[in-house]
Amino acid sequence: MAKLTPAQALGLDPQQIYFIPLGGSEQFGVNFNLYTCDGQWLAVDCGMGFADEKFPGIDIVLPDPSFIEPYIGQLSALIITHAHEDHIGAVAHLWPRLKCPIYCTEFTASVLKRKLDEVPASREADVHIVEAGAQFKVKGFTLEFIHVSHSIPDTAALMIETTAGRILHSGDWNLDPTPVLGKPTDEEALKRIGARGVLAYIGDSTNAEVPGRTGTEADVEKGLARVFGECRGRIGITVFASNIARVQSIVRAAQACDRRVALVGRSLHSMVASAVDSGYLRDIPDFVDAEEIGYLPEDKQVMIVTGSQGEARAALARISRGDHPDIVFGRGDTVVFSSRAIPGNEKEINAVRNNLSAAGVRVVTPNDTEHCIHVSGHPCRGEIVDMLSWVKPKLVVPVHGERVMLEAQAELARQCQIPHVLVPNNGSVICLGPGKPEVVDHVQTGLLAVEKNRIISTSHNSISERRKLQFSGTVHVTLVVNGRGDLVADPQVSTVGLINEESPEEKKILTGILDEIEDTLADMEREDLYDDHAVHEEVRIGVRRYVQVKLGMKPKTTVHVVRV
Repeated sequence: MAKLTPAQALGLDPQQIYFIPLGGSEQFGVNFNLYTCDGQWLAVDCGMGFADEKFPGIDIVLPDPSFIEPYIGQLSALIITHAHEDHIGAVAHLWPRLKCPIYCTEFTASVLKRKLDEVPASREADVHIVEAGAQFKVKGFTLEFIHVSHSIPDTAALMIETTAGRILHSGDWNLDPTPVLGKPTDEEALKRIGARGVLAYIGDSTNAEVPGRTGTEADVEKGLARVFGECRGRIGITVFASNIARVQSIVRAAQACDRRVALVGRSLHSMVASAVDSGYLRDIPDFVDAEEIGYLPEDKQVMIVTGSQGEARAALARISRGDHPDIVFGRGDTVVFSSRAIPGNEKEINAVRNNLSAAGVRVVTPNDTEHCIHVSGHPCRGEIVDMLSWVKPKLVVPVHGERVMLEAQAELARQCQIPHVLVPNNGSVICLGPGKPEVVDHVQTGLLAVEKNRIISTSHNSISERRKLQFSGTVHVTLVVNGRGDLVADPQVSTVGLINEESPEEKKILTGILDEIEDTLADMEREDLYDDHAVHEEVRIGVRRYVQVKLGMKPKTTVHVVRV
């Protein structure tokens, strides 16, 4: 029997085009989207996300490609709209499971190739560079990149043309009228596509709750120059490493205040190198080495540092803790946060800010100054209205954001008289047309966790066990018994996360555990003492019950029976 394609397995009509978000809807990060028509599939973006406290020991998570993986023969291509981590960060990890050609713009390709080189199994990936405005074809789809402004160079929206109709997948974008790098969003191209007829618009929802417009990066350069002019000591400024336009704005603001600039953090050096390779940042002064900028007078220094989201291993967090090998900020210095917090990262960011403040450092955020020191790369409501008026889609599907953001864009689309609006969940199978737009099914989705030497599902037993250990603690018991089940040595007991064994009072609990073990063995029938499993279970249950009575906790309890 011939193997069914994913579309056939779901009962999809090959004359329709369907959209399936496997990540990036109802959440930030892990963007991974699928389109299918005529039996062929197209993937758009493949990004990472930050792990939270639900995943102890995990820093980043990836979308799970299991749904499409068995059918990679029908996967025509992976399209990357831009080089932000939430759109590109999973590619190197997952390409060995997708094995399809990749298409992106020049700067995005430069960033991606550096990532692919770090993963031996992905070094053979076939990466095609496509300029904005150029059409290209993959099996089943005619595609076009449309230049849009965003907080990273060479960002593109994607026009997808099929036998069933035309789709605009916006990616991330805004309508900055005076970007400091690159051109404004290509309004004429969007109007041209709208005039030809657009079946569906799949659009960025990040700022859909925010009225007005995002502003312009040109104002940030002026605002930073004013803030720098108020500073007397060293200046540290943290941004997303990928925000190359902001790096340029910082350098020019520093020039205006007669200061030199150093880059601190590996990802900054990597992004700047890709920018230079792609023709950007060539009309600014050279950066000073981070190891050498300290030789300049303090009022001549500006350091751009990684860690705007409070990442524990990033440069700014290490500086704030006092464990960076080269840089110390103290009283009289200023640290500027030229970024917004990704929802969910507020706690980590506040910890860094508190550490800096405790050291006497002045901390400046966009909320702490009247000067413009940050603008978003995403469209506010006024810009979304403009986009919808140009594209004139029959259907709007909001993506890229938490649920309230998706719903905000959905309501805005209804106010703009868009005929159809559908809000997806991750895994929704959405018929875009030309028939009735509707959610027709749902597929299983999930997340993968990146550990140092492996990638596992976030539902993996090891992660759930770690989560339990955070709240319950552990007791480990080793029993050495003879063939009759009699103890031939004192039981060995260790605990983690339960008691302070240096405290005389709490040490009594450890003594009580030993007594409980001996009492349990004494109460067991002789025939049960011959059975290792029976000994294991009786002692485990007894110890766990004793700790629950004493401490009100149900610890993870392990018992090792060694028979001699």
